[in-house]
Amino acid sequence: MMSPLNLYELFESRFSQSLDQPFIKTVSGTSHSYRALADASARLANRLTDLGASPGDRVMVQVEKSPWAVFLYLACMRAGFVFLPLNTGYRADELSYFMQDAEPGVVVASPGSSLADMAGTAPHCAMLTLDADGAGTLTDGISAVETNHTIVATHADDLAAILYTSGTTGRPKGAMLTHGNLASNAIALHQLWGFRPDDVLLHALPIFHTHGLFVAINCTLLNASPMIFLPTFDAGEVIGQMPDATVMMGVPTFYTRLLAHDGFTEALCRDMRLFISGSAPLTAEVHDAFRQRTGHAILERYGMTETNMITSNPLSGERLAGTVGMPLPDVDIRICDDQGDAVEVGDIGNIEVMGPNVFKGYWRNPEKTAEEFCDDGFFKTGDKGRIEEHGYLQIVGRSKDLIISGGFNVYPKEVEVVIDELDGVSESAVIGAPHPDYGEGVIAVVICAPGQTVDENSVIAHAKSHLASYKAPKGVIVLDEIPRNAMGKVEKNKLRQRFEGYFTEAVQ
Repeated sequence: MMSPLNLYELFESRFSQSLDQPFIKTVSGTSHSYRALADASARLANRLTDLGASPGDRVMVQVEKSPWAVFLYLACMRAGFVFLPLNTGYRADELSYFMQDAEPGVVVASPGSSLADMAGTAPHCAMLTLDADGAGTLTDGISAVETNHTIVATHADDLAAILYTSGTTGRPKGAMLTHGNLASNAIALHQLWGFRPDDVLLHALPIFHTHGLFVAINCTLLNASPMIFLPTFDAGEVIGQMPDATVMMGVPTFYTRLLAHDGFTEALCRDMRLFISGSAPLTAEVHDAFRQRTGHAILERYGMTETNMITSNPLSGERLAGTVGMPLPDVDIRICDDQGDAVEVGDIGNIEVMGPNVFKGYWRNPEKTAEEFCDDGFFKTGDKGRIEEHGYLQIVGRSKDLIISGGFNVYPKEVEVVIDELDGVSESAVIGAPHPDYGEGVIAVVICAPGQTVDENSVIAHAKSHLASYKAPKGVIVLDEIPRNAMGKVEKNKLRQRFEGYFTEAVQ
């Protein structure tokens, strides 16, 4: 029998002596203490329980970033509910699938959103609303709800959250993360990154994603320290708040936009202790330019939805540009060939990982779960890399054609299915190309149906009407034919080579 472990209880053990200290500071000047966190999460846990939610029920959430959205996450942890955050950019078609697949017991949505409008499609599901200011049916009269709440006993292997990640088949998969997965990762990162009592985190990430939710917020909770909570990333706002912060976590796009701002100076970063980057590759050029401008070397790490964080460059020691560091404590990494055999040190192969951070499997998809795990328990990340002689991991590519645009994962198949439905399109192939702002931009290569034409705007508009905006193409190219190999498979590597400079230079 595994020992009891509730993630909220772990956090509470760290902040229970700091209840009157600030937890969240908003740009409007509002501050929420750790006592407010404890009371609000208890009230929300009691409210959802009164509505009929039981431990193990999924609580699907698609709301704007706000302190109350964080309190809702913690309410789910303490009550044993399964927290299921959704990207705020998801459209009705995507949301309908999530509703059907997850069968949530409770849905919390932004007022007037497509998800909120689905109330009639789920008669046995409690539908509630929450806006960016913390108002809605979820919080109506919340001050009258009891703050006494007994934390539900859970075990390390009990489900804490489901995060949907798009798949190569076009159907998103729900990655099941346990209390033990999240706790082990938070404890490791808190220690590795040297969090101190006086740290203040500058939080400009979305909170429906592993990075902004589980990495940034969980480390803050374990540290019982404040975070400055920005609704979105804005370079000017970040610069304005930076003198009051010591740690920042971001995606590479954040750092390229800061470097492009005249107000971002070495003096501004005087009190900053640590800049961390993840969710997409950080180029050596940005790494070097940032060091030259500020004197700080960005600490790059590597993770994914299914595994939380896997590796990290060191806090004390050389942070090598173009690498993602070494495995976290208790995490094992190996590099294998396509037959599953280990390759020589320095050789490129498939990255596989095993450890307490690795997820439980895909929700209601045992076949896909079995496919992605090796017989000895290692998880196949789908990324290709090599381990250098110094022990640092370098990511060299992605074997599953994944595109990472602005820190968000885009799987081509999901976009192609939508574009192929458009009148006038015979076939499409979606690829990524280097983009000066987003890291990678999505390009749709399209073949028109005989006698018909399509234009760039119509393809982009159609994609945006069915998919989150970040998945939609930022460029459309019409060709007479798409390159294929002898087996008829589309050769996307040739398309990527041909259009590599699409966003960075004029198309010839």
